[in-house]
Parts: sequence; structure tokens; C-alpha cells
Amino acid sequence: MPVEIEQFMCRSDNFGVLVHDPKSGQTAIIDAPEEAPILAAIKRTGWTPTMILTTHHHMDHVEANLALKERFKLRIVGPEAEKAKIPGIDETVEDGSVLHLGDERIEVIATPGHTAGHVSYYFPASHVAFTADTLFALGCGRLFECKPPVMYDSLKKLAALPSETAIYCGHEYTLANARFALTVDPSNSALKERAARIEALRAADKPTLPTTIGEELSTNPFLR
Repeated sequence: MPVEIEQFMCRSDNFGVLVHDPKSGQTAIIDAPEEAPILAAIKRTGWTPTMILTTHHHMDHVEANLALKERFKLRIVGPEAEKAKIPGIDETVEDGSVLHLGDERIEVIATPGHTAGHVSYYFPASHVAFTADTLFALGCGRLFECKPPVMYDSLKKLAALPSETAIYCGHEYTLANARFALTVDPSNSALKERAARIEALRAADKPTLPTTIGEELSTNPFLR
């Protein structure tokens, strides 16, 4: 049985995400940008979180760590390379580490670029990956701590996932990314069609995620 996902907005443009394994009843929070929207999502779903899966150390991804840990007595998991910068961290992971949410296998993929220790979390049985600020819909993260070749290698890793893999990233940047993509790939008909859909979604105040690896391969200029 695939995991259930609740996506919602935090701060100004961050996505918050709960991932729930219905068989075991366990729930993971993917990053913790802001306490109040996360608590509202927990109340709305009735799910009780058991861990936070942290992708990287930036404050807009870890701000609610300590408050949520105190409230729910959950464990906080994050990249070994950034453990000193992640509040409340209990367990560290690196490329190739394996975690479980109930019986659901979670594979850790090192995806440095945006930060030096950034990781993504891949749920192969449910065909979903959480890429935070490495791979965005129609874009990629800014390079704060690494050189472009490092980010390029991380994007290649993610691009190699099965094309049907659903991608949840860290921010609602898709409309701006689409407008940029059209300036560098103006003859791409798939991109033009997708940009029109994105314009309509944002005009209706609807999220543009998830995307898929297949869709990114055909329209994201950083994967082409």
C-alpha cells in the first residue's frame, strides 16, 4: 500500500509535507519550516508524527524542529555532514543510508549543491522522492555552498530515478522557473503547454506540485 501524502504551504513559499504509512500508522514530516501550519496539517489528517526527515540545515527547513520534538517526542533525522547545524538531530544519514516508515523503505540520496550536505529521500515502493532545494519543478536550487559541477552530479542522480517518480520539492517557485525556462528553451512545445497549465494553477492559488521525473526530463532546462 503506497504512502499517503499531505502537502501544504508554510512561511511565504515553503511546502510542508506529511508522509503517512497507513499500515503501521507512522508519519514522517519532511523538513519543518513552520510550526503552526504543520500542527494544522496534523490535526486535519489525524496523523501522529514519529520523525522529521531533514534535507538540509537552512532555517526555513528546520525552524520548527525543536518545538515539534518537544510536543510529539519524535526523532529527527538529517545529513551527517550538517549535523552540527540541525536543531535536535538524533540520527544521521548519508548517501546510501536506508530508513523505514513502517515497512516502507526510504533510500537516502546525497544531493549536494544547494548546501554541501543536502540529501533527498526516495520511497521506491511508492514511487515518490522528496528533493527539497536540489531539484525544483522546472528548476534547481541556488548554489550557496557548492560549485556547479556538484549540483549537476546531484541532478543526474535524481534524473536517473524511474520516470514515474513523483517529485515533491521545497518551494513553490514553479511559475518563475517556467518563465525562465521559456527564455532558454522557447521552442519546446511540452514546456509551453506546461507553462500555460502552471499559470492557470497559480492564478487559482493551487500548488504546482508534485511533478514527475519524466515531466522534468522533458521540460526542465537543468535536466536537458
